[in-house]
Amino acid sequence: MKVLIDDKIQTYSADEIARWTALLPQWRRERVEAIKHDAGRRQSLLAFRLLCQGLREEYDIAELPPFSFNEHNKPHWDEGLALPHFSLSHCREAAACVIDERPCGIDIESRGRKVSDSLIRYAMNDEERAAISQAEDSALAFLRLWTRKEAVLKLIGTGIRDTMKDVLRDCPYDVETRETEHYVLSIATHPCS
Repeated sequence: MKVLIDDKIQTYSADEIARWTALLPQWRRERVEAIKHDAGRRQSLLAFRLLCQGLREEYDIAELPPFSFNEHNKPHWDEGLALPHFSLSHCREAAACVIDERPCGIDIESRGRKVSDSLIRYAMNDEERAAISQAEDSALAFLRLWTRKEAVLKLIGTGIRDTMKDVLRDCPYDVETRETEHYVLSIATHPCS
C-alpha cells in the first residue's frame, strides 16, 4: 500500500496552481475547473497530483487513463483496466491518496473542523456518542471515528449514508488512523488473506 500526503496545500502560489492545472489531462482539468471555490479546485488538483505521483513511483505509469465515478461519486478505473485501486481525500490543510492492490478508502479531516451536535447525532451510534462526550477532546474523538467511517464508506463505494452510524460495528475491514497536529487521516482496506 502506498499512502501519499501533501500537507503544504496552502503554500503553493496561484501561478504554481495555474501551471499544474494547465498540465492536467483535459478530462481532469474540466472537472477541476468546474469546482466553484478556489480552495476546492486547489484540493482536488493536489489530490490528483498525488495519485499521478504514486502511480508513477510504484507502477511506472506515466500517463493516467480517465477514470469514472459511481453513483456515489467514488472514482474508479473504467472496466477492463488492470490498474491498482485508489482513493482520494482532501481537507483545508492537506490532500491525501492511497493506492493498493486491494480496494481501499481514505479520509482526511482538519483538526480545527467545527463539529456540531446535529452532525454527531447523524453520524454516530449511541456508544460512539457516549465515547465522544466522555473524551478529553471531544472534537478529536469525533474526527477519529468520522475519518474511520468515511474511509470504510469510500472503500465500499457507498459514500455518506444513513447507515453511517453502524458502519464500524463488526467492521470486516482493516482500518488504520494517523494523526498530526493539523489533521486526522484514516485508511480502510480489505484484510489480507
